[in-house]
Amino acid sequence: MDTFLRRKIVITPTTRRIFAAVWLVLLSVGSTVAVAGQVTLRSGDVLTIRLPGEEAFDKSFQVSTDGAIVLPEAGDIDVQGLTLDQARKRIRSALSVIYRDLERLDVVLEDRRLLVQVLGFVKEPGLVDLDPRANIQTAIKSAGGLRQGAQLDRLQLRRGEQVVVFNYKEYLDTGSLAILPGLEPMDVVFVPASPLIGNVQVEFDARTLTSAGDSAEDGTAITVFGEVANPGTFAFKPGQSVVDMIMRAGGVTRYAGVEKIRIMNGAEPALFDLKGYLDTGDETMMPAIGPGATVYVPINTEEVKAGTRTVYVMGEVAKPGAFEMTDGANFFDVLANAGGPNRYAETRELRIIRANGKVIPFNLAGYTEGVAKMAVPTIEPGDAIFVPEKTDQLEKSWLKVSPNRAIRIIGQVVRPGRYEWSDEMSLLDLLAHAGGPTRMGDVSKLQILKSEGGSARPLVFDLDRFMNEGGNFDELPAIGAGDTVKVPELPRDPSDNKAQWVRQSSDRSIYIMGAVGSPGRYAFNENLHFLDILSAADGPRPDADIQSIRVSHRGRPEARVTPLNLALYFDTGDESLLPSVRPGDVIYVPSRNREWTEVDARRTVRVIGAVGSPGRYTFDDSMTILDLLAEAGGPRPDAWQERVVVANMVNGEPKAQSFDLVAFARSGDFSTLPVVRAGDTVYVPNVAQSDWRIFMSGVRDALSVISIFAILGGL
Repeated sequence: MDTFLRRKIVITPTTRRIFAAVWLVLLSVGSTVAVAGQVTLRSGDVLTIRLPGEEAFDKSFQVSTDGAIVLPEAGDIDVQGLTLDQARKRIRSALSVIYRDLERLDVVLEDRRLLVQVLGFVKEPGLVDLDPRANIQTAIKSAGGLRQGAQLDRLQLRRGEQVVVFNYKEYLDTGSLAILPGLEPMDVVFVPASPLIGNVQVEFDARTLTSAGDSAEDGTAITVFGEVANPGTFAFKPGQSVVDMIMRAGGVTRYAGVEKIRIMNGAEPALFDLKGYLDTGDETMMPAIGPGATVYVPINTEEVKAGTRTVYVMGEVAKPGAFEMTDGANFFDVLANAGGPNRYAETRELRIIRANGKVIPFNLAGYTEGVAKMAVPTIEPGDAIFVPEKTDQLEKSWLKVSPNRAIRIIGQVVRPGRYEWSDEMSLLDLLAHAGGPTRMGDVSKLQILKSEGGSARPLVFDLDRFMNEGGNFDELPAIGAGDTVKVPELPRDPSDNKAQWVRQSSDRSIYIMGAVGSPGRYAFNENLHFLDILSAADGPRPDADIQSIRVSHRGRPEARVTPLNLALYFDTGDESLLPSVRPGDVIYVPSRNREWTEVDARRTVRVIGAVGSPGRYTFDDSMTILDLLAEAGGPRPDAWQERVVVANMVNGEPKAQSFDLVAFARSGDFSTLPVVRAGDTVYVPNVAQSDWRIFMSGVRDALSVISIFAILGGL
């Protein structure tokens, strides 16, 4: 043994390193044991309680949020704030009433944990169990991460009554751990919601949520609105410029007036010319922007463009506006730069407004069609090209068409009214545009009122003849803007409404009166003749005396009346018997039942004496005495038929002859019938006048005949 102790120990470098490592371990364990005895327990710490023979203690016990551990049969034991030695004594004292052999009881700090509450806009808010070395980011991740709509620059750490607000977004941007406050057990991390999501819970995606800004409601936010892609309120960051804020709002739109951007810093407004800044790069043009500032980007139309080389295009074009005039540019260049006329443009009525106020019309459609022979107008700086809107003919308002470029059509057309006029149109175009004449339109007397130099000149045109017979289109009357075209109404039946007479002029009328079905005034043209007018009046009535029709010709230098025996025309069919009539003439058809005083004695035969109806009767050469007696009702029963007397004038002298009607009835010899002519008198005596024979036998001379006429005249 002594020999062994005295033996020299040789220590190699390897052995030296092993001893050093073991020594460090022993020192570390000793230090840990020494320090553990002085550690103050807190919520989240994990303890191991060793009690041999008791399986209920073969597990770990964690200090709850209330600072207590729960032991089997002993219940809650408050250990928060105690050192490990103090906690061991309290646990042994609590278990001594239940267990006897506690000499081998030991309490060891197994692990230290960090209990933190994460609340607010996180996916799984609540209590999280963290490693002692965890930070704010670890706590948020343990709570499921942030929800869309979380306000990153306003996170809060609450520790008792103390509240610390920190910018979590800045930590994410820089990675600086100094920005994040340290965690202690039972701290509360609160993640607020962005004020942009309103008061109603709505699911947003990140792009939608951030499109309106990222600011908190702290009075330092910068508001950007107007013609930007994403107007909203954005958090203020020192060193940001106006351009930075506009870019955070998505940049300006195509309609932005970048030369007149308004900036309000407190109560100090300022203008910013973004275009000028980008053209020059002059930093002095950019106004400073501070907390709470407002940036407004106006719309481009609010700015009026003007200049010594500007040409204006207005009205119905694709891109109206002001254009800079360059050398060599012409009318079509300017119009093409404005996108050309759109579908609503009235290209026949373009106007070039000179800078001096002179207005030049230009028919673009007519020029392109080769109809309008005119030169293309020149365009100078300061001129304006106006393209008017095409007029909707169905619109109620007609004020859009100026009277000096409109034509009026009235009367019997489908759509009367005012229509915009172009010089390449004709009368037929106008009628077709108005829907054409109605069935009551009289196109044979088309009336045109020409407007020439402030005076009116009426014209009448027979369109009916032109359409039926044809002709040269040059024969159509020339019409233009300012004229009035009237299609008169065909005359109506006067028996229906006599007030319609005023619509028909006398120079277009034929008058027909007397014994016809519908006397009155009737329209007449050169294609009608006498029988047309008589038929239009429903023809002669049954009591009409068609042998004595009279036609009075009016409007001639001398008065003239044409008699007409219409019965003879019907017997012979001789067209030469029908008179020629024209507007203004009067046709009179007398009645056979008219008073005898109204009948010309030279055209009648008197039948008197013992007949059924003595009186005056119209007579012509085709009739005989038998016709007269039959028309007068025939001899009465008391008639002396053997002595029927016919008195007439022969060569200017009165004559009388008797006729034996009874003898004729027996023989039937028509040669024995006396000749009767208009103006004669037929007398049928009564048998009571038996002395008539004596009287008639003594009548031989002219005086006796005159006496007979005197007697007949008295009758």
